[in-house]
Amino acid sequence: MLELLADGEQPAGTIGDAVRREFGISQPAVSQHLKVLREHGFATVRAEGTRRLYAMEPGPLREIDAWLDGFRRFWTPPLAALATELARGRRERRLREDTTDERTDP
Repeated sequence: MLELLADGEQPAGTIGDAVRREFGISQPAVSQHLKVLREHGFATVRAEGTRRLYAMEPGPLREIDAWLDGFRRFWTPPLAALATELARGRRERRLREDTTDERTDP
């Protein structure tokens, strides 16, 4: 739901349809999830006629991001190492393909 709201304000019906399609949960369950997001400050809602428009509130996500800073050291080096290995693998594959191309060219 937060991913949907990150794209901008969304009608409750649009959110409900997308979440039901993706996760197969009922409309009342979607409403409960939206309520939790509102109650905990992750989303705001405003009425526009009979529609309810939801928007993401970035403040709590910033707080979570700040809290996670103390833990990033546990996954940042392994992810950097993974990126290095992936780049090495791509380079080796490219070199093998170049060598193969040279052997097959007349």
